[in-house]
Amino acid sequence: MTLLLTNVAKTFPGGTRALLSTDLDIEQGEIVSLLGPSGCGKTTLLRIVAGLEAADAGGRVLFDGEDVTALPVERRKIGMVFQSYALFPNMSVRGNIGYGLKMQKLPRADIAARVDEVIALCQLQPYADRSIGALSGGQRQRVALARAIAPRPRVLLLDEPLSALDASLRNQLRDELALLLRQFGITVIFVTHDQNEAMAIADRVAVMSQGKVAQIGTPEALYRNPATGFVARFVGDAMPLTGRITADRLHLDGGTLALPKAAEGYQAFVRAEDVRIDNDGPISARVETVTFLGTHYRIALSGVVPGTLFALHGGLSAPKPGETVRLSIAPGAILTLPPEDVDA
Repeated sequence: MTLLLTNVAKTFPGGTRALLSTDLDIEQGEIVSLLGPSGCGKTTLLRIVAGLEAADAGGRVLFDGEDVTALPVERRKIGMVFQSYALFPNMSVRGNIGYGLKMQKLPRADIAARVDEVIALCQLQPYADRSIGALSGGQRQRVALARAIAPRPRVLLLDEPLSALDASLRNQLRDELALLLRQFGITVIFVTHDQNEAMAIADRVAVMSQGKVAQIGTPEALYRNPATGFVARFVGDAMPLTGRITADRLHLDGGTLALPKAAEGYQAFVRAEDVRIDNDGPISARVETVTFLGTHYRIALSGVVPGTLFALHGGLSAPKPGETVRLSIAPGAILTLPPEDVDA
C-alpha cells in the first residue's frame, strides 16, 4: 500500500503545536523510520496515520489514493506494535496471534491456517502453545509482530518496538526485525529515537525536529549529505567546530583548518571518526579521557572547541590523559552548513 500525507499538522487544546504542516509520501512495501528526540512530533504523526489522533483541518491521509482522514482506527486496516507489546497474558502465543482474526469473525479453519502461517514466518513454532509469561523479551516482540500482521494489514506501525529491551538484546533483535519486515512485504512506519536502529532497518529515514521533518532520505544520504546542523548532529553524532570562518579557512583555538570550499558565514561540523592523531597536524589538543569500547578508543580532548570536549576514535592504541597531541582533519570530511539551518 502507498501512503500519502499532505498538510498534516496537530495543535492540541491550549495552542500547543505538536506537529507543523507535514507532507510525506511512502511507496508500497517501503520501510520508513520517523527518527528524532522526545517531543519532536514523531509519535503524534504516527498516531495520526493510525487514526488515534485527528489532524488539524486541511490535513489529509491517503491509503492507496483513498482518503482515510475521517475513518476511525478500526476501519483503517492497520497493524500496530506498541512499546509494551500489549499482549494478553492469559492467552497462549497462538491465542494472541489469532485474537484479531477472531474479531474479524473468520472461519475457524481459516484462523488456524493463518496463525500457523504467521508462526512459521516469525519462527515461533517452538513457543506456539506457551503462555506469554514464559517468553523472553525478544520472543514477546516476535509474538507482537506476528499478531499485528496476522490480519494482513494495509500498513504496519511500530512505536519504539525495541526500547523495552536491554542493550545487547536490542542490537541482536534489530537485525532480526529488519529481516522480518522485509519478508512481510508490508508498508511500514516505525518511530524511534535510536539512529542505529533507524539506519539498520529503514529504507528511508525522516529526521524530525521541533514538530517538522528536517530531512528525509536513505541512511547513507542523510549521513553523507545532512541538510541541517541538527541532522548532522543526530545522524552520526557530528560535532560543531565552533570557530571563525574566513573564506576557505576555519580558525579554532588550537589552530587553523582548510575548508573544502569558501564557507564564510557558515558553521562547520566533523565526525569523530574523521579526526586523526597526526604529529604533523595543524590542531593542538589536550587528552582528557580515554575510554576503551572494544573496537576502538573514544578519546575526549580539550582545547579544540571553546568550553566543550571534542572527541575522536582511536585505533589499536591511545594516548594517556594529560598528554598533548596534534590532530588533522581532511578538508573533505568537514561539513559546512548555513547557520540559518542549524537548530538550537
